[in-house]
Amino acid sequence: MPAPYLRTSDIAKAVGVHPNTVRLYEEWGLLSPIPRTASGYRQFTEFHLEQMRLARLAFADPWHGRRIRKSIVTVVKQSALGDVPGAREMADEHLALVRLERTQAESAADFLEGWAVGKSVEPMLTSLQIGAAARLLDVSTDRLRNWERDGLIKVPRDPNNGYRRYGAAEIGRLRVIRLLRSAGYSTMAILRMMLYFDQGQRDGLRQALDTPRPDEDIIFATDRWLSTLAETEEQALKIIAQLDKMLRQFQAGKR
Repeated sequence: MPAPYLRTSDIAKAVGVHPNTVRLYEEWGLLSPIPRTASGYRQFTEFHLEQMRLARLAFADPWHGRRIRKSIVTVVKQSALGDVPGAREMADEHLALVRLERTQAESAADFLEGWAVGKSVEPMLTSLQIGAAARLLDVSTDRLRNWERDGLIKVPRDPNNGYRRYGAAEIGRLRVIRLLRSAGYSTMAILRMMLYFDQGQRDGLRQALDTPRPDEDIIFATDRWLSTLAETEEQALKIIAQLDKMLRQFQAGKR
């Protein structure tokens, strides 16, 4: 005797969301097509329930960075197409992406700690104007101005003409800023850490980079990027475990 169908409210209760969330996930293409009764009621299966659990694991946190977000959406939508083996392969690729992002973030934090104690010294003999500094760092002059405007760096001026002059200290600091931004850290996280550094602190910079202050009212994932990536890696492993469970059900249903 076939198992009875589940209602929208049954799915919602099982995963701890409002029924409208279930309907929204269906609308977004995160669940396989759901058959309806003649009167229009949805008829969910146990497999739909597992897909909903997968989606909830994937979107438990609202933001992980654009590349990671796009990757996990691809995994869930592949499952919704009924291709659970393909989704499982994509989940491995997703985990590899998360681990790569985490490695880059950790490497940037390591570079920061080395720079803070003078291990990275710029071999410059003369100061540079903004155009030459931008070319050396491979960034735009607008980006250098924005970083200064955001309070990440204070650049001395030539007393004769008022032009910015970038010496070894400024170039070294800008290398750290560029590396941290490229590794995913937010401007707020870098500013928090630089304020800590400018107060003469050399220990605990990694923690400052990853720990929002109480007065930071709006917190983004990239404001605590190291912790976010560690949590995202744990999440990716749970997603793989869920897909393994779904794959076993999928294979059992084909016998």
